[in-house]
Amino acid sequence: MQGIAVSLLMLVLGRAPAAVAQTPAVAGDICSGELGAKIDAIANRPEFSRSRWGILIQPLSSTATLYSRDAAKYFIPASNVKLLTTAAALQKLGADFRIKTSVYSGENGNLYIVGRGDPSITETGLKSLAQQLKRRGISQVNELIGDDSYFQGNAVNPNWEWEDAQAGYGAPINSLIFDRNSIELLLSPQDLGQPLKVTFAEPQLTNQWQILNNSETVRQNEPEFVDVGREFDRQTIRVSGQLRVGAESESAYVAVVNPASNFLQHFQQALANAGIKVDRAVVASNSRSFSQELAAVESPPMAELVKETNQESDNVYAEVLLRLLGKITESIPLQPTDSSEIGLKELKTALTELGVNPNSYILADGSGLSRHNLISPEALVQTLRLMANSPAASIYRASLPIAGENGTLKNRFNSTASRVILQAKTGTLSGVSALSGYIEVPNYEPLVFSIIVNQSDLPASKLRSATDEIVLLLNRLRRC
Repeated sequence: MQGIAVSLLMLVLGRAPAAVAQTPAVAGDICSGELGAKIDAIANRPEFSRSRWGILIQPLSSTATLYSRDAAKYFIPASNVKLLTTAAALQKLGADFRIKTSVYSGENGNLYIVGRGDPSITETGLKSLAQQLKRRGISQVNELIGDDSYFQGNAVNPNWEWEDAQAGYGAPINSLIFDRNSIELLLSPQDLGQPLKVTFAEPQLTNQWQILNNSETVRQNEPEFVDVGREFDRQTIRVSGQLRVGAESESAYVAVVNPASNFLQHFQQALANAGIKVDRAVVASNSRSFSQELAAVESPPMAELVKETNQESDNVYAEVLLRLLGKITESIPLQPTDSSEIGLKELKTALTELGVNPNSYILADGSGLSRHNLISPEALVQTLRLMANSPAASIYRASLPIAGENGTLKNRFNSTASRVILQAKTGTLSGVSALSGYIEVPNYEPLVFSIIVNQSDLPASKLRSATDEIVLLLNRLRRC
């Protein structure tokens, strides 16, 4: 994405330099007046006759419209919701905000570990906490109490689809999160006709789960796909799909069943590895008063959390940011209530203060998994433009995937004849495809855009291909 120096400057600063020399016209360049007909020619193809397109394309510097198609109407945005969630998080919490996980002393040799929703905690963080406790001379713990009460309300959004809530990308959101609240499986092809070999990334889980394996190893010329889910009422994982003989292994993830207990189990193991014996471990669901803080770890700063959310389209991170919005503000009621519901209200407040029309979207979650989310292309373009002129402009823009380089755009626009300098957020659900962001046009000014397709029976690859065609049209614009 780094391209020429001028383009790099525009990416970093989020604005065009004072003067940009245009290259001579080449075959294939199009005038802005021709853009509408060329986009219509794509969106009006017979294959899209039952699909809905929502499109808005504007210069980044103004609200003049180059192209609009149902831009004020509602669409299911999929992960484009994250553009709003991360914008609100930067506005309300700031780029330097960190999430703290603490261990406190209690009575009778008890310890309390208090989680505040850090989605980045892995074995490294737990090991750090254990080593801090060891340095304080702690070798015995009567009762290890995991306080999981910071976030209130449903751990799984009731608007999410059943199959999504089973998968790692739809993991429950609570206060004590370990390894994104997911279990990693490695699926490996075997001999032709044999089921895929299923291996747990954590070998100790092997005896805790039953595997229902309906997968198959297939010939080299057959398609590959895998589907992994789990039962809600028992420790059973279902595996289906197929990989080719000799193909590389594939990672798959399922959501943990009891995330707080899972966290506590891994922390207890970290303590044991540090020589600290724990007699009993329990999860607490109510807030308690604590005394001295004995150990603590902090998440990366909000700038990094936002980057992980947008570049990798991480739903767990996005849902944590939403709940943090509901916890950090001064308007939090004293009685326990749903942190995500308060977060949605605070998100709207933050974006309204930024200048986004509050009537241009309706959200049901922070990640985009819910089909109850409704956003207009107008709202997305407005958010992108306003954030480009905010104090957090460079951080927000740097959080977006770069075409052909990283994140969810790593494998898009990397085989085109001309370089596409694009930073944008992707979004995909069945029947839904979205792309919204910024594009630096070589012979035109920087643009901001939102392209959403809804109600389609076509595969996601077909929808993405048509969207990319439109982006390539923008890349050919020149002043005429």
